[in-house]
Parts: sequence; C-alpha cells; structure tokens
Amino acid sequence: MKAMDALRSARQAAGRSLGVFARDVGHGLLELGHNTLALVGLAVVAATVFAAGRADLRHQIEVVAFDWLQTRHEERSLRDGNLLVAVAEPDAIARATAVDPQTLPREQAAVTSWISRRYKVAPEPIARLVQEAWDIGTKAGLDPTLILAIMAVESSFNPFAQSSVGAQGLMQVLTRVHTDKYEAFGGVHAAFDPVANLRVGVQVLKECIRRAGSLHDGLRFYVGAALLETDNGYVGRVLAEHGFLRSVADGGRVPTNVSNAAPAPREAAAPGAPASGQATPGSDPATPERVALAR
Repeated sequence: MKAMDALRSARQAAGRSLGVFARDVGHGLLELGHNTLALVGLAVVAATVFAAGRADLRHQIEVVAFDWLQTRHEERSLRDGNLLVAVAEPDAIARATAVDPQTLPREQAAVTSWISRRYKVAPEPIARLVQEAWDIGTKAGLDPTLILAIMAVESSFNPFAQSSVGAQGLMQVLTRVHTDKYEAFGGVHAAFDPVANLRVGVQVLKECIRRAGSLHDGLRFYVGAALLETDNGYVGRVLAEHGFLRSVADGGRVPTNVSNAAPAPREAAAPGAPASGQATPGSDPATPERVALAR
C-alpha cells in the first residue's frame, strides 16, 4: 500500500515538474517572440525614417518594386498568350515625330494640309516637320517654306530615303561627309531621325548659300552641281515648290497636283528623249559629283 502511494506521489511530482517546465518554455518562447517582433518593428520603423529622409533611396526602392511587379505582370501575360501586354512600351509615344495639326498657327496648318494631300503622307508627322521648319527657319534666317520645298523635292517627305550616292533622310544629306554635324544628335544614325536630319540639312544649306553668295547658286552647291553645266532642273523644281508652299502659307489656293518640273531647253534634249528637267516631286537629282562637294 505504501509502495502504491509512493508511486502515485512520484507520478504527480513528475507531472507538476513537466507542467512547470512546459510553462517556463512557453513563457520563454513567448517572450522571445515578443522581443523578436519588437526588434523587427523597430528595424522597420528605423528603415522607414531613414528612407523618408533619402529621396534617392525611396526612388530606388520604388523602381525595384515597380520592375518586379511589371515582370510578374508580363510573365502572366505571356502565359496567357497576351503578347501586346508583354511587349508594350508606354513611353514609345515620346519618340513619335507627330503633333496635332489643329494646334498649329493658321499658315502652318494650311501648309501641313497641302503637303499631306500632295504627297499622300499623314498630317501629324508633317505637322511636326512644318513646326520645326518654322522654328529653325526663323533662327537660320531662311524661309521655312524653302526648307519644306527642299524636303519635298529631295525625298517626298520619306525620312528613310537614300540616293544612289548615299544622301540620306528627308533633306538627303551626305551622311558620310557631314558626320561631325550628327555628333550633336548622337551619331550618324540620327540621319534617319526626321527632326535631326532637317536641322543638319538646314545647316548644310546655310553653308552652301554662304559659300556660293546667293540662294540660286547655294542650291546648286547643295545638290552637288556647282561645278557642272546643268543641275538637271533641280533649282527650278525647288524654287517652284517653294513658290507653291509660300502661296499656300499666305492663304492662296494651289492645286495639289501642280507640277514643279521646269522644262529643259529644246536643244538640250535628244530626239525622242525626255527633257532632262521633267521629274516628279522627290525624284533623285543626285550625281556622283555630290560626294566631292559641300553637300
């Protein structure tokens, strides 16, 4: 009987000891958890306070978070087969060479509409080129409609045009001759950026006019015909187109199908051969001699 009582007492004592041990362990873990959470919270608060005083750090965190979210979004879009979302580039609009023609002054809007209809190109990119021609023409002391006339005859407003001798872009500048002028725009590939090509072309035109002493002879220099007997009607076409555009800018009505081709002298044409000056707007008047001249 005494042995049974002793065994029962031992079990009860062991149970109480285990209970005390479990409570102590639980209290310790709870205390440790509280302290850990307190440390984490304190670290978060400290990091928040530190980041609040560092705009650059906040920006970096935002960029990382946005990139992570964007990557997740694109991965989900690819899995779902939505390629448009996966390859979208919202900032692409910033590269577009286009403006709303309705935002232009009256004379610029009239010129934009006429060029768009005559050369069958969208009015929005033409509006941007007209706007730029007016701006840089004013700075360079050149009639903006002259600049537009050169683009019309040289490239028919094709920014990716290239002649047989390597003249490139809207104003058909010989890129390899004027690489230095494209350095301000990041390099020679800017020849295919419409606005950069326009600006470089105007600079080349100014140099040609200054070198030749007159607009007429400057245009001959520009096309590379300064040392040739004929410019194949180039100057006549540019000046005719200039006259049309100037009239449109001044409020005149000019048919969009009017020809700017100047007839060549009769004696210069062989029997049965077309006149050398008969060319459509934008035809390539370039000759190999252009390589050696200022153009």
